[in-house]
Amino acid sequence: MKSFQELEKILTQLDGRGYKAYKDLQGQYQWRDFTLSIDYVQGDPFASPSRIRVTVPGEKGGFPTELYDTPHKRRAVIDFLSRVVAKNIYRIYDHVGGSGKSGLLSIGHCGQEILERNYIVIDQNRVEARLEVGLPAAGRKILGREAKEIFLEAIPKIVEASLFFKAISKEGLFRQVNLVEDQYFLRQEMERYKLVAFVANGSILPRESGVSQKPMARGAVAFQSPKEYEIELHLPNYGYIKGMGIPEGVTLIVGGGFHGKSTLLQALELGIYDHIEGDGREYLVARENAVKIKAENGRRVEKVNISPFINNLPMGQDTVRFSTENASGSTSQAANIMEALEIGTDLLLIDEDTSATNFMIRDGRMQQLVQKEKEPITPFIDRVRSFYEEKGISTILVIGGSGDYFEVADHVIMMDEYRPKEVTLKAKEIIKGLQNPRKIEETSCLQESPPRTLLKATFPMEKRGIKIKPRGIHYITYNKTEIDLRDLEQLVDFNQTNSICFILQYIMEKPVKDQTALPEVVEKVYKDIMTKGLDEVSPFRGHPGNMALPRRYEIAGALNRFRNLKIK
Repeated sequence: MKSFQELEKILTQLDGRGYKAYKDLQGQYQWRDFTLSIDYVQGDPFASPSRIRVTVPGEKGGFPTELYDTPHKRRAVIDFLSRVVAKNIYRIYDHVGGSGKSGLLSIGHCGQEILERNYIVIDQNRVEARLEVGLPAAGRKILGREAKEIFLEAIPKIVEASLFFKAISKEGLFRQVNLVEDQYFLRQEMERYKLVAFVANGSILPRESGVSQKPMARGAVAFQSPKEYEIELHLPNYGYIKGMGIPEGVTLIVGGGFHGKSTLLQALELGIYDHIEGDGREYLVARENAVKIKAENGRRVEKVNISPFINNLPMGQDTVRFSTENASGSTSQAANIMEALEIGTDLLLIDEDTSATNFMIRDGRMQQLVQKEKEPITPFIDRVRSFYEEKGISTILVIGGSGDYFEVADHVIMMDEYRPKEVTLKAKEIIKGLQNPRKIEETSCLQESPPRTLLKATFPMEKRGIKIKPRGIHYITYNKTEIDLRDLEQLVDFNQTNSICFILQYIMEKPVKDQTALPEVVEKVYKDIMTKGLDEVSPFRGHPGNMALPRRYEIAGALNRFRNLKIK
């Protein structure tokens, strides 16, 4: 291992040379209280930035082990320290200039969610931060003096202010750990009380804008539970808390336009994640396996059993193993539901606004005009009860235009100027008073779907190799093939998408046996991550690249939307 004096000497010698000479930096360097590891050096100032790690020995870092002695507390600490490093980079580092990515110094991005990330490693042996550096250049000539500013001045100060327990806000760290511990406890209590979601009184649901997850700064109405749904829980750190508990079953969220129906559902769909202090949704949680379902015109579907919803298609097309390159609204929504069930969800979240109308409802008048034998679609209204009664799958639906759903609902909540009201009895009375109600068109039991086996041909080898890269949160490119993830609305972080890219490559490089079902493939990868950490699926060693954990549902969602997917 070299010293920082040797690093300074190398940078002096590199000044003015061609950019590729930066490769001489690769290796480890010892500072007084930490080690700098330069794991990857970019070959060009316009290329992906260089990757480095700074590692403080555990005894010098001084973080009490009780802060990270469970997986959820460790996640809270990693998230907190990642944000501390980011703030200190901004506070301490005076950005140097140059061409391309020259002067970049960053740690992975953290949003409003407290995700499983790999930007920080903490255990009894070490506290380690993974950073990216744009090595400075003028054109393609090395700027050695500017590189010294980064490595010899900025980084030691950032490490000193971020990775030692004595230097950080202990109160802030303990608050975050306690918050995540309370959120973890809330999720356990939901299971005990047979709830699918909990929204604390005082929660702020509206967001700043359509492109921001930060809370609305002014004018937001604080959430207040109807008395009929209010439940009081005792959290280990916060103490007693009251809020709306949504029971298992079929729940409708109704109300006039612009009264907060979709706002509530959007909050619930992201209740699968823990949120930071001040977000407004700190004590709003939903089942972690909840899946948002919508129509997705044009998506590819590969051998999915959509027969619970669609049968007797023209030309005799198979709906037990249904495939298409260009799904309609109804077939895509049916496929999305069946794929979610395949991976193990027990809570579906559906908004009428983003659904296919003919998939959701067929009213009494249309039933009289178009006979059932001429209609291949069994609407969701005729399946939602059997999903719950036979499979234990609950559904929360936002409904603004179809009162027929009152008949199949267990609970009806009306949003009135952003305030929820219990209206189940009133909804049931309305149904009783109707003449000529619609007929239930499907009463048969749900059949088990045939297993979908992932074939090795999904990942054909090419002479030039395979490149899998994220393009923002919503797209992945697999060589020249694009995977469109825009309708996986519970994907919230670019580094979750980056992780999905690594996971696809990990699946591709592991021997995929042609008798392994797709859910088993996803579960095997997830087990490896849970056992060995996110770094396990990265193709890089040292600094593995910025990663945040996606759920099984988004991993499977990417596979199912891959246009080269081959299923037996």
